[in-house]
Amino acid sequence: MQSELIFSSGFIIFILAMLAIDLGLFAKPDKPVSIKRAAVMSVIWITFALCFYGLILKYGHLLHHIDSFAALQQVNAENFHHLKLNPADLPGGLQLYRSNLALEFISGYVVEYSLSVDNVFIMVLIFTAFAVNPKHYHKVLFWGIIGAIIMRFAFIFLGATLIAHFHWILYLFGAFLVYTGVMMYINRNEEKEVNPENNTVVKLASKYFTVHPQFEGNRFFVKINHKKLITPLFLVLLTIEFTDLLFAVDSIPAIFSITKDPYIVFFSNIFAILGLRSMFFLLVNIIDKFHYLKTGLAVLLTFIGLKMLGASYVDEIGLDTGRSLLVILAILVTSVVASLLFPKKEKIAGLK
Repeated sequence: MQSELIFSSGFIIFILAMLAIDLGLFAKPDKPVSIKRAAVMSVIWITFALCFYGLILKYGHLLHHIDSFAALQQVNAENFHHLKLNPADLPGGLQLYRSNLALEFISGYVVEYSLSVDNVFIMVLIFTAFAVNPKHYHKVLFWGIIGAIIMRFAFIFLGATLIAHFHWILYLFGAFLVYTGVMMYINRNEEKEVNPENNTVVKLASKYFTVHPQFEGNRFFVKINHKKLITPLFLVLLTIEFTDLLFAVDSIPAIFSITKDPYIVFFSNIFAILGLRSMFFLLVNIIDKFHYLKTGLAVLLTFIGLKMLGASYVDEIGLDTGRSLLVILAILVTSVVASLLFPKKEKIAGLK
């Protein structure tokens, strides 16, 4: 437990330091985030994720302080790794364990990062519906990320506790993901809308707080006549947080299909979430071009759900973590390439 605490504390301190640097160096309050700046931050976050993959590959056994074959066997059983270990070869077993753990991390990261694209669609709609000035996007997304990290931490370790005590809950996760994937495919062409006046979050906030009728720059709160009011920008933040809460219901079970180690789920989830903001600024103006991505994500969720439902047969058919990652990448690459090769036909005004 002590090694897990040290490993996790170091990770959280690193993340907080990077967020502070991001807010201090890369945020320009009076200007929207440029595509160049978003690209730089995207490369930085992806690089950090790959470095963390290398760290796990070399020192992953220290996460759970595995210093004996008995400890390795226990962790292997507790987290359902299903590794074939040789009692006479501890170094070989540790290497196999680290390789598998690193692969689980990067697979979870790819899945979460890919599913985050669907969240970008919703964020664009929210900012547009509330008529938010683009130069304020960064602040909303920054604090949205902070809230998302806290919520993900609670969700992930709650989910891990439930799985540890009720293993059958994985089948519920699997069935839910299949249902979500099928519904996403059926509704892939529907135009989503965000109406601030009928938004549940806005109604609840307006019921319990006094809302200032107009934006006040990038401020979330404003004091008028000695009374603190929330601004429309704070309503946008609450809506973003609520959206991420709904999004987590899909994405967290998806990563649990790849690894049952809650720390790896958390690490991969947080790295992907941290890259979501820069991804938003990269995709905000071109996201409509990837019209087959919704189909790809639907197939991805269905594949992951079926994998969870058929967990007892996965090893028998050789669908290990490495092969699953190849399938996931194939689905995503195919949907992106198809979007570029077969662009969406523009509707001509006046024609049905």
